[in-house]
Amino acid sequence: MKLGATPRHVGLIMDGNGRWAKKRLLPRTVGHGAGMDALVKLTAHAKEAGVEYFTLYALSTENLKNRPQSEIDGLFNLLRKYFTGNIGKLREGGTAVKIIGDISVLPQDIREMLQSAQSGSPEGAKFTLTFAINYGGRPEIVRAAQLAAASGEVTADSLAKNLYTAGLPDPDLIIRTGGEIRLSNFLLWQSAYAELYFTPVLFPDFSVKEFDKALKEYSERNRRYGGIK
Repeated sequence: MKLGATPRHVGLIMDGNGRWAKKRLLPRTVGHGAGMDALVKLTAHAKEAGVEYFTLYALSTENLKNRPQSEIDGLFNLLRKYFTGNIGKLREGGTAVKIIGDISVLPQDIREMLQSAQSGSPEGAKFTLTFAINYGGRPEIVRAAQLAAASGEVTADSLAKNLYTAGLPDPDLIIRTGGEIRLSNFLLWQSAYAELYFTPVLFPDFSVKEFDKALKEYSERNRRYGGIK
């Protein structure tokens, strides 16, 4: 696929796993598992397509508070099943891993697994995979403002340096699957000038072909940043 421009940083809100399972009269955890399978393929393809940063909304602060504990436990089990092996393969291929969000409240083994993946990332990686886990944009901004204030200077630059995403470029494109048309507390500060792409496709069905549709539409947009082009 030839594109006029490839987004350097793509954010992905992976929505629709539960509804995908419900349509098939299956438990929601089966939908999350199908979503994990889709994600493995998408991550490899994003790297091949020239995306340098891929940020995934894996678990929001609201999810952790409001979903049934059985579903949360199922998500944690999926992380245990998929994370270590797949991340190891990605790291061998030169992928860096970054975790954003408050992971302090997660089970100890999950925390250790995430921290190990992040600390073991290769230096100078050409592809960075970021997982937003127990993440919310508003709490992130409040935390950054508090840290900036404690340092004695609250400016746009000092706040940005205290975000979880410090060191990452702002997203160029944010994709949301599942038919909802909102950001749901994802990268609120960082997405000020991001292009948004919404699709009704439920995440387990969001294939490489669907991802390429989003990249193609992005390449055809005119990003003016308040100017005239």
